[in-house]
Amino acid sequence: MYHMVFPAKYRVVIFDGEVDEVLKEVCIEIERRYQVKFLEIGVDKDHVHFLVQSVLTYSVTKIVTMTKSLTGREVFRRYLQVRKRLWGGELWKNDYYASIAGKHGNEEVIGKYVKEQGSRIRSSTVIISCRCSNRREINTPLLAVGIFY
Repeated sequence: MYHMVFPAKYRVVIFDGEVDEVLKEVCIEIERRYQVKFLEIGVDKDHVHFLVQSVLTYSVTKIVTMTKSLTGREVFRRYLQVRKRLWGGELWKNDYYASIAGKHGNEEVIGKYVKEQGSRIRSSTVIISCRCSNRREINTPLLAVGIFY
């Protein structure tokens, strides 16, 4: 299971209700054609979070490439105003973030985080607590550990 984040090209604010629906429809179509399951899709104004589960034969790069190309093509086909705002002809930046959620990550927490993207009631920092060897409690901002490309 992977938590992936795709920023829009030039970080342009393009994701609204209509584009959000197209993204979800395309992801449902990807699920039908490929062995990939989108557990959560969280859309913010200039980036999208995905919580994806797939078979082991698909690498992260394969899932990212497939998702970016199919969603980008379909959004451009359906919404000409998005194509005009993104003059370079690409919906997504070349960068992306991907991390593994599963054995060492908490699927529920990540799923909730992805689901809450774009909502107004969301804190900007997640605080975690840990106990050190000297039994002192430390509160620190949660740092995401993942792969940046």
